Amino acid sequence: MSLIAAIETLNAKLAAVRAGGGPAAVKKHKEKGKMTARERIEYLLDAPEDAVEIGALAADEMYADEGGCPSAGVVVVVGKVSGRTCVIVANDATVKAGAWFPMTCKKNLRAQEISIENRLPIVYLVDSAGVYLPMQSEVFADKDHFGRIFRNNAVMSAEGIIQIAAIMGPCVAGGAYLPIMSDEALIVEGTGSVFLAGSYLVKSAVGEDVDNETLGGAVTHSEISGVTDYKMKNDRECLDTVKALLDKAAEAPKAGFNRKAPVEAEYPAEKIFDILPDDRIKPYDMNELLKCVYDAGSFVEYKAGYGKTIVCGLARVDGWAVGFVANQRLVVKTRKGEMQFGGVIYSDSADKAARFIMNCNQKRIPLVFMQDVTGFMVGSRSEHGGIIKDGAKMVNAMSNSVVPKLTFVVGNSYGAGNYAMCGKAYDPRLIYAWPSAQIAVMGGMQAAKTLLQIQVAALEKKGETIDPQKEAQLLETITARYNAQLSPYYAAARLWVDGIIDPRQTRKIISAGIEAANHAPIRKSYKLGVIQT
Repeated sequence: MSLIAAIETLNAKLAAVRAGGGPAAVKKHKEKGKMTARERIEYLLDAPEDAVEIGALAADEMYADEGGCPSAGVVVVVGKVSGRTCVIVANDATVKAGAWFPMTCKKNLRAQEISIENRLPIVYLVDSAGVYLPMQSEVFADKDHFGRIFRNNAVMSAEGIIQIAAIMGPCVAGGAYLPIMSDEALIVEGTGSVFLAGSYLVKSAVGEDVDNETLGGAVTHSEISGVTDYKMKNDRECLDTVKALLDKAAEAPKAGFNRKAPVEAEYPAEKIFDILPDDRIKPYDMNELLKCVYDAGSFVEYKAGYGKTIVCGLARVDGWAVGFVANQRLVVKTRKGEMQFGGVIYSDSADKAARFIMNCNQKRIPLVFMQDVTGFMVGSRSEHGGIIKDGAKMVNAMSNSVVPKLTFVVGNSYGAGNYAMCGKAYDPRLIYAWPSAQIAVMGGMQAAKTLLQIQVAALEKKGETIDPQKEAQLLETITARYNAQLSPYYAAARLWVDGIIDPRQTRKIISAGIEAANHAPIRKSYKLGVIQT
């Protein structure tokens, strides 16, 4: 599939996600006088077009037996409210009444993680029926389940990270703690409610007859219990008050990352379609691709003649100083006359990248990783040359980085190459995939052939044989199953990446990511552990 066609597929998927629970559910929601989750966010933001969405494709093609859960039933964006960069989390009550599925929980924790790492205020727009009971065992009791959110509420408040909750619908049972553990809570009259147990449960538990509004509505909590701080007439008044509260908060300290006046990229973003081949086996020049991303004339390449399968260099993106670490997909020749194959990390490339990462930390320059990597070079020559210790050096330098890291999966992201190039496990502030991305331990054909060999060997041990036709059918089945898991949508559904983007949005996300990170001053010194040299 061409990259342009893949973007069309992406846009169709995103359009379906933005429809929430569908026209009937949206109609029913609005009949209650409510705005939808996305309408609430759009109204709250200063400039909705500049916001960055997190996890739009979370739970994609998951929970089919439960009727699906578009976007995991919650919308998360990073954008400006009253001039302040914030994280906004809005339950989508048109999707299963905003109930919490396992991926809903994971997505909320990711939103809090972004808030904590970047010290950004977080706004919760609460409208949820609570935990989806048929899947409670996957939501309730573990470390990174539902309860972790309330633990984070407490820790974030102690850290001075602003948390504002707007109760715009039901807020039930354990979920009631999220808004009340926030710094301030607003509630909308007639639609908002907070209680540990609803009227049906109260009746069965203690025999009391009481309606939900009397039990935990806006009047009750604003005038009797004192649980909420502001009583609002409707959604818009509630959101206007949130804006007013954020408008009066003091300015936070900054990290002080270097920024100058933005300059347009050297190449127009559309040129990406000419540079990146549709056939992912074909080589291309990463230096050319980067010209579509960084500000014209700003790139200074580091060790250009050494370790050529990784491109390292300082540049600016939308005025922000950044350090690029990018896999080179060209087949290149070293000064020793050796051929190095594109997309593979060799010892010299790993050594160069490690040193460059250290330099960026020394100068407090954020790092941007552009992944198109098949892994580290294998074979006796590489092993004898110490590829493992050189790779470990790069992983060590990257893992201990104190400057923000942003990662974009352009193409392949296989094995230890995913790790060394700042995959999800290494805490990138943001990580996005292009539609051309593939993420797995190894490529589809290599993996399928390996799995086939294992299955054939197992049959032979039992004294069974397999004819060539059946072997070919088995290979086809294994390949199809493995390739489905290579898809960037498989990764996005499970939040291994924060989303899939049109490559032309890369500059915008880098700029937004660094601007967000600039709210978190760096307080740790850069130190490395024991490194084999």
